[in-house]
Amino acid sequence: MDGVKKNIGFLREGVLNKLSKMLDNATLGWKQLAKAASEDPNLCCSERDLTSCSLQVLSAAGSPGRTLLAWLADRSCSLDFLLHCLEKIGHKEAVQLLTNTELIQVTLQPQSQRAAPGSKVFLTCRASGPPGLSYQWFRGKEEILAEAGGLPELVLYPLGPVHRGHYICRINNGENCVFSQWAQVGLVPSDSSSPGCSSSLFPGAVSGLNITIQPQSLAVSEGDTLSLECKAEANPPAQYAWYRNGEVLPQHKTCLMKIPCVTTAHRGRYRCKVFNLYHEAWSNTAAISIGPSSITEATWVEVDRGLDEQDAPRITSGREAHPLQQIQKSSAKNFYATDKVALLIGNMNYHYHKQLCAPMADVHELTNLLRQLDFKVVSLLDLNWQEMRSAVTEFLMLLDKGVYGLLYFAGHGYENYGNSFMMPIDAPASFTSEHCLCVQNILTSMQQKETGLNVFLLDMCRRRNPYDDVIVQPGLLKVTANIVFGYATCVDAEAYEVAQLEREVSNGIFISFLKRRVCEDEKVTAMLDRVAEDMGRCVLTRGRQALELRSNLSERRSLTDQIQATECSASYSARNLQWAVAHVLPPSDSLQFECGVRVQLGFAAEFSNVMVIYTRILEKPEEIISCSAQLTDFPEDVDVDLKKSNQETLLEAGSLLLFPEDLPSPEVLSLYTRVRCLQRLKRELTFTVCLHYTYSNMDDEIQEKQTVTVGKPLVSKLNLHEPRPSHSSSGSSSVSLDSFDVSECSSFAGEFASVDSAFYYTHTGRASSSHLGSVTSSRSVNVPEETDCPDLFEAPRPLVASKSLPHGQGNGANYKFSDTNDFHSC
Repeated sequence: MDGVKKNIGFLREGVLNKLSKMLDNATLGWKQLAKAASEDPNLCCSERDLTSCSLQVLSAAGSPGRTLLAWLADRSCSLDFLLHCLEKIGHKEAVQLLTNTELIQVTLQPQSQRAAPGSKVFLTCRASGPPGLSYQWFRGKEEILAEAGGLPELVLYPLGPVHRGHYICRINNGENCVFSQWAQVGLVPSDSSSPGCSSSLFPGAVSGLNITIQPQSLAVSEGDTLSLECKAEANPPAQYAWYRNGEVLPQHKTCLMKIPCVTTAHRGRYRCKVFNLYHEAWSNTAAISIGPSSITEATWVEVDRGLDEQDAPRITSGREAHPLQQIQKSSAKNFYATDKVALLIGNMNYHYHKQLCAPMADVHELTNLLRQLDFKVVSLLDLNWQEMRSAVTEFLMLLDKGVYGLLYFAGHGYENYGNSFMMPIDAPASFTSEHCLCVQNILTSMQQKETGLNVFLLDMCRRRNPYDDVIVQPGLLKVTANIVFGYATCVDAEAYEVAQLEREVSNGIFISFLKRRVCEDEKVTAMLDRVAEDMGRCVLTRGRQALELRSNLSERRSLTDQIQATECSASYSARNLQWAVAHVLPPSDSLQFECGVRVQLGFAAEFSNVMVIYTRILEKPEEIISCSAQLTDFPEDVDVDLKKSNQETLLEAGSLLLFPEDLPSPEVLSLYTRVRCLQRLKRELTFTVCLHYTYSNMDDEIQEKQTVTVGKPLVSKLNLHEPRPSHSSSGSSSVSLDSFDVSECSSFAGEFASVDSAFYYTHTGRASSSHLGSVTSSRSVNVPEETDCPDLFEAPRPLVASKSLPHGQGNGANYKFSDTNDFHSC
């Protein structure tokens, strides 16, 4: 059959999406397909190709299965061979999908049309596939019966009001069918002579041609992209030809004309001719003015003089032009980031200071929002001094020229002599700058990276520290005009969070207002100004907490700016690798016990250093009436609350931000254990799976145990507990991050060498490895591979729980300041 000989690259988008989800499965998915396809030497995947597929899960829209299918399509894999491989690995669901639906493919879609009453309209739909295809036409939900609706071509004649509506065609082959796209049929007055409408060469034969979108006059700068659009409704479908100054542009034959990197030679008058077999119409004339690329070289202003040859812009020198004429009318310059990275730290469980509640919810909320803006985000909870210092070092490793860097901290803090200090959880009761991290020192190190934008969001108190009389002297700051400080409160004031009940989670005051604005396409300072205004309008925050903005940002840079990686530099690839290393979860797997019970072991990330492990019973013999798989014997490095381990709900396990629907097959009974402080893990994470089961003819419970090693998950690979070597020390503070070479002290070099073992899983002393030859990463939101169940990929999810906390009311009615805790109490 010809249909199965075609390249799989011609599969429809919907089918590719469904097939990709089926293949995103660890037990019967893309890895098994790749192995089966290797029987064709041309389709044999290398370790590098498999690694590239595997790390696609780090992208919001990434899919290992989709990447493998694209790789096979590039090597001319046929649908016939794909079906053969799927049958070979026993993937019946995927075979059925391709056999039942893909062999029918719509090759010609019906087009929306408007025509005069009494004219003749043709709606045509054609499809390729097996013999015996039949066509059914519908207007809305009503089937069009008899001869008019059983053919690929539906004729509406004479056209009248009864024919107005939306039409769709269903193509059938036995029990299988596919639908065309919707086409709308409308009426236009028969005597219509509006601009853009042509006269018919064959009156009454077909509908007219009507231009619906006209090209517009523009003033653009040299080097910009010129875009002109002209669209028309026509039957048969319209064709397009573009003209400049009366001369045809043969390379432009679509409704959208784009000319990249324009010069002054492209200025002139543009028109579009729209035509089909029966009609011809001309668009309006668009006058295009091309100005200088820099306003410092010359200023210019366009003078509208109609559609004469004098439409060209008038150029004036900067000295001679009136100040009001020196404003360039073209659109504002677009700014780009070479990458966008963020470090989010939330400290709650202080050893010697008041415990906080909101930082967990605040870091979670901001993580999800920043990932929507294409930030690479590392989110960490409860770091001590060494871990905070190492985390900042790794963050600095991700920065480079033109990168947008954002640092958010929620926890206790203070401000002395203009310097802000972030307190780690192990800061003593009488703390000084030696026990904290100085934000201004971090800024100095960021400037050395020639970043494009430096944003600090400090959700902490700014009261003076009475225990600290040392004046810290940060490194000399450069004049970069790209620094933004957003303080949750004013100088010498406190920041508040809402008192919470047990098992309740809510945002602090700052994030409650910031989360409404952070995704707005505004200059960063303008966005923060709006947040400040919102806080000022809240009755309960007024007079207690007010956002303070400090900035020297001179350009209209926004957190929503797009990423344009320059020349795919080695540093950009290294950043992706470094970031990917910190976000790898162990792959889901199953354990087979001697009694015949098979247990699934799954993993999900709540934060970069917090992981949830769940166990499920997949199979058990009939003679076993009850069984459960519980986790024990965790290393002392990590923090596991034994009272909350092996719980039947995530909430009981202490996970307030993950929800069952965030995990695959939420209806299956599971036991959950939450593992915190992964950054302190010094060795591979090893624990015991203890199976408790009872036979029907026995009263005593039996136990079987297996020891499981899952490597170093998530951020534990970066060894944040290890000191980074310092080449010099500051006499006033031990946190002078600009006093040592970041490139030498980072654990990146070691991780690069050991990344071959990033993905592996062992149990009962037997190891099986899937080596990582090279790592690629998308700049989009990153998601770890959580399970072997295809349901996980119904929708892309960020690393942390995708549930967003409800937005607080703007009037502050939800805040009760009599119950609030501040971030700093001395």
